[in-house]
Amino acid sequence: MDLRQIAKDTTKTLISYLTYQAVRTVIGQLRETDPPRSFWLHQFSSRERIQDGEVYVQTLFKEQPDLAFRILTVREHLAEEIADYLPEMLRSTMQQSNIEQRRQQLERMTQIGQDVSDSYPEESLSTESPDSEMDGS
Repeated sequence: MDLRQIAKDTTKTLISYLTYQAVRTVIGQLRETDPPRSFWLHQFSSRERIQDGEVYVQTLFKEQPDLAFRILTVREHLAEEIADYLPEMLRSTMQQSNIEQRRQQLERMTQIGQDVSDSYPEESLSTESPDSEMDGS
């Protein structure tokens, strides 16, 4: 397991996600101030691969450099805002998720065990029903 490569891949994914969030933010801002540009950016984002944030920004620079700079600024701001609490949030959320997944699996395993024991009930020692003993029959 190459932890350094995993960290690089995670960082690239996070940067692409922050690019996506920055685009959403800028589209929202433009919707208020410049609806035609908001529409243009929305259409552009539908055509281009926003999954790879770097390629997306490079392509946007070729068509609308001012919007590309704006997205870079917003994405950097987002990164700075989340950087302080992201590591702890990641750890605690991962732990909670793992606990929940383990709990659900244990419940499923316990339920399967219960279902099996219900399928093979213990034989009654008496062949008479409790009601017939009370009747005196």
